[in-house]
Amino acid sequence: MAKQRTISKSISLEGKGLHTGIDAVLTFNPAPANHGFVFQRTDLEGTPTIKADVDFVVDTSRGTTIAKNGTRVHTIEHLLAALAGLQLDNVLIKLTGPEVPIMDGSSAPFIEALIKAGIIDQDAERNYIKLPQNISMRDSDKNVDMLAVPADDFEVDVMVDYNSQVLGTQHASMKNISDFEKEISGARTFCFLHEIEGLVKNNLIKGGDLDNAIVVVEKKPDEETLLKLKTLFGKNDVQVKEGYLTNTSLRYENEPARHKLLDVVGDLALIGFPVKAKIVGSRPGHSTNVAFAKKIKTMIKEMKNGKMAPFYDPNIPPVYDIRMIERSLPHKYPFLLVDKIIELDDKHVVGVKNVTFNENFFQGHFPGNPVMPGVLQIEAMAQTGGILVLNTVNDPENWDTYFLKIDNARFKSKVIPGDTLIMKLELLSPIRRGICEMRGQIFVGNKVVTEADLVAQIVRKQPL
Repeated sequence: MAKQRTISKSISLEGKGLHTGIDAVLTFNPAPANHGFVFQRTDLEGTPTIKADVDFVVDTSRGTTIAKNGTRVHTIEHLLAALAGLQLDNVLIKLTGPEVPIMDGSSAPFIEALIKAGIIDQDAERNYIKLPQNISMRDSDKNVDMLAVPADDFEVDVMVDYNSQVLGTQHASMKNISDFEKEISGARTFCFLHEIEGLVKNNLIKGGDLDNAIVVVEKKPDEETLLKLKTLFGKNDVQVKEGYLTNTSLRYENEPARHKLLDVVGDLALIGFPVKAKIVGSRPGHSTNVAFAKKIKTMIKEMKNGKMAPFYDPNIPPVYDIRMIERSLPHKYPFLLVDKIIELDDKHVVGVKNVTFNENFFQGHFPGNPVMPGVLQIEAMAQTGGILVLNTVNDPENWDTYFLKIDNARFKSKVIPGDTLIMKLELLSPIRRGICEMRGQIFVGNKVVTEADLVAQIVRKQPL
């Protein structure tokens, strides 16, 4: 299991906010395990804090803003993308102003500072979230589509299309979060020339200039407009070059698409946990990124509250197949009630049982109305939990598992032939002396049919 990570020492950056234009000092600080990303406004009385959480997002117009009890922090997405891109988990971000400095319009300056501060492992496991199923969202008004597919790592594919002759249709991909630093972090924010007047009228981009943003030009401006832009940006060398209003060259041919991918990484960091999924976004923006993050977080809450079954794809090879289970458990047919193990770590296990009409117990249990006995459902859960505790020894075939206790058993729905049981068991406390306390649930589809608290013990087999 990967460890949580923080930085080894504090490090500061200084700059102005893109929209407020206010200068601020930002300081990254080490934080303890399970702290998360937290902002602290040191310029305000009481130095209030705000956790970087999607539940605190209050504005997504031209950036992502969080607020709590009247305290706000603006334009946090590029910073969060850097933290997530370096696979950090716990950092306290102290800020002397209302907005994160825009720096050069990308995540690269934050990446550079964090690496300079040093990254260290902590004595706590990283809390990865693996999605149990696909999640999709469509915003018809904005013509945006978002999709998250279960995966072994975090990867992102983005497509942007603004009906622009300059940009055309652009794609950007990140196959693994470890690619973020080199492939994505340097992509700068952008806007269209025709948007600038409206942004200025709305009291935005007070800190914007051609050193921290790319301006896309669809139609070459006249001399009067260029003069206004030179005055606005305080530069005499403003020019149109290959469809961009800039005095610098693009860092990547598809820099706008890469920056949109960067924004997706930063906004999804507001979920609060690293997610193992492939994210696909078509024309994403901050509002849809945040809405999608909320949808993913809601699913995570349902998973943690036992309201959603673990993801089961029969096409994925199991962790244990029936032969491995038979070698590990003392049970044999017809009393072996687990067909495969699809998830297993030191804290939980997920097993599968396919219920068929030719089960021997259907011959005498409610003939003519086949219902799987509740006690056998509990037994199937216990056998699945037995794999969890037997996973702590090197020779599981030399140990037996025994029930010690069953509490809070509830049977919520009938189990009948044709059902596929997904049995999930999680530790309630660490395994000690071979004794395992577990919370168990059986799902058919996404519906909980049976649940119970179980205590089991493994005992070494005695020679005959």
